Amino acid sequence: MKNKLYGIMLVAFIATIATIIAKLHHIKALAISPLVIGIILGTVFANTLRNKIPQSWLPGVLFSAKTLLRIAIVFYGFRITFQQIASVGTEGLVLSTLMLSSTMIIGIVAGIKLLKLDRDTAILVASGSAVCGAAAVLATEEVLKSEPHKTAIAVGTVVLFGTISMFLYPILYRSAVLGMDFTQFGLFVGSSIHEVAQVVAAGGAIDAVSSDTAIIVKMIRVMMIAPMLLILGLFLSRLGNHSSRGTKKLVIPWFAILFIGVAGFNSFHLLPTSLVSTINQIDTFLLSMAMTALGMETHLAKFKQAGLKPVLLALILFTWLISAGYFLTLHIDKLI
Repeated sequence: MKNKLYGIMLVAFIATIATIIAKLHHIKALAISPLVIGIILGTVFANTLRNKIPQSWLPGVLFSAKTLLRIAIVFYGFRITFQQIASVGTEGLVLSTLMLSSTMIIGIVAGIKLLKLDRDTAILVASGSAVCGAAAVLATEEVLKSEPHKTAIAVGTVVLFGTISMFLYPILYRSAVLGMDFTQFGLFVGSSIHEVAQVVAAGGAIDAVSSDTAIIVKMIRVMMIAPMLLILGLFLSRLGNHSSRGTKKLVIPWFAILFIGVAGFNSFHLLPTSLVSTINQIDTFLLSMAMTALGMETHLAKFKQAGLKPVLLALILFTWLISAGYFLTLHIDKLI
């Protein structure tokens, strides 16, 4: 237990460095979260100093990557309320559902059938694009029980194309080629950009109305991570050999169910706003620890084996998110 604690403390130390770096002015301006920086630092550690730490510390690293991750996903529910979902009405809910489900399906089919990627990598890249970036990749990894380097690859695609979206969307709006009002632009941003931080940056660059709408729609996508994981677990169980470990039981991600429960509790506003804010800050740090720990289990040789196919899949999904998101946003009122 003592050595396990040392492993956890090492992960926390690196995650703290990631948190400090994320708060630097230039890094913060790019909306790069401590989760992303954590996995980068963890990967650097894995390929430089990993052999210098005692093997007895590794259970602490794995604890951070698994148990702490589940806890962090549960408490992620404190970022959402059902009132937020209701405030954007049926349009926001239908748009989020269509974009999430279509992106997941296209990602899985294109990744496996067209690009011949392994199933886990295709699903992880698809979930990161469809739902909420790095957090979705982490949650999906828990269902798949996939290898850490596949998670790191998927997170890398989220960083690349999410960052491009964050700058591209405001440019497109200001150039007047979109033909959208503030609310429509918020719907477009919230339903098609990868990370929450990226959505905040893109929506906030235009107007308060677009920013608020974008964040709420994005939170609906975050909420949908729970039913998405449940459906994914059912889908994988139907396949039989549904995980890298070859088990054949139904995967029910209990943390996804508790996530909805926490969001429901948060909807009653029983806790002071300051306390909820503190919980969210702690939760972000726990997620950063989980990402750091996953990075510490990732070796660069695995990236070379994957090649450019995951990036190509992410590019296909990026193109879909922009084109389908734009079309559906302009015509969503006619679809409902």
